[in-house]
Amino acid sequence: MMGRLLGRLLSRHRGARTAASRSHALALRGAAGCGALVLLGTGALGRLPVPPSNGSSHARPAAAASAASFRQIILPDLLIVAPSGLTGPQLTALSKITGVRNMIAFDGAEIKAGTKPVSVIGVDPSQFRPWVPLQTASDQPFWTALAGGQFVASPAARSSLGLRRGTSYQLTGSTRQAVTFGAAASLGIDGVDLLVNTQLSRELGLVHRVAALISAPGTGLDALTAEVRAVLGPSGKIVNLRQQQLPATPAAPPAPAASGQLPTTYLQLFQESAARYCPGLPWTVLAAIGQIESGDGTNVGPSPAGALGPMQFLPSTWAVWGIDGFGQTGPPDIMNPYDAVPSAARMLCADGAASGGNGLAAAIFDYNHATWYVNEVLALAAEYARDFP
Repeated sequence: MMGRLLGRLLSRHRGARTAASRSHALALRGAAGCGALVLLGTGALGRLPVPPSNGSSHARPAAAASAASFRQIILPDLLIVAPSGLTGPQLTALSKITGVRNMIAFDGAEIKAGTKPVSVIGVDPSQFRPWVPLQTASDQPFWTALAGGQFVASPAARSSLGLRRGTSYQLTGSTRQAVTFGAAASLGIDGVDLLVNTQLSRELGLVHRVAALISAPGTGLDALTAEVRAVLGPSGKIVNLRQQQLPATPAAPPAPAASGQLPTTYLQLFQESAARYCPGLPWTVLAAIGQIESGDGTNVGPSPAGALGPMQFLPSTWAVWGIDGFGQTGPPDIMNPYDAVPSAARMLCADGAASGGNGLAAAIFDYNHATWYVNEVLALAAEYARDFP
């Protein structure tokens, strides 16, 4: 749904021949119903002050992700379309909604690659990286190429356009640019063919800030939607993406990943880690711990006590419980979500989490020795269960 809607939007925002005609055309197209997209991610009880306890890192935000360092994953939950695009005041108002933690705006339009029309978005690689599927976010050559001024593509676009890495292609928006193709990977947005960085976006004349991403941990969907609606007005379109990202019956164990295949999203990672490494452990509990501990990798530490990674293990604890997840080889990596999440599931299981009830509460308490922490994890897990029936 998100990809199809974004693709339709960008097909209406075609690169114009000149800057002047582009500006005029965009004004007309905006009035005709084209708009910007906002993806909202909701997660943990981030609005509450969380004191560090037993090595967990809660209070100090991590540095922003860069093209050379992957440090976070953020899941979109709402899609919003604004008929005339998002204005500066609207973006400011959205950023001030209760619980909003992260927001990114980016450009987009339909241009031509050679003679073929393509949907392209222009992004700051360091800011956009957390919003793509986990495997793509972990693909360092992909982000290095994008940050270096090359364009990157979805696998489908690479195939349909016959793109060859290291080859230069003509991209035509409001100007023509010869640009090298750098890499291909899943973008998590089916309607988008190519990504370029912000400098190239300006040169091609993409629609400025046609889209934005927002993360609002701890805010329920109903309250969040109402506040977003108040900012956008009656003409704005809001689509709930949560239901589309999760299985219809999350209580059923997810299908295991094929041999050698890693989960492709953080959601799938939580679900498959619970099913594979602690059958009986609700994946919602594992997801709640991941969100509270690090904001799903937003704050990977070190904490004041020295805890590290997306699941905030102390190195001494990691030495006991750290494992290679999903068939990976080599030393277990405390910073690698594919190792950290399964390791957390394994540790919780050993403490009795799969038994539910008091056993689950005791296992969570052992993960972080604080009653408030147990209550927060269980409350957020219940919220996930309500939101994803």
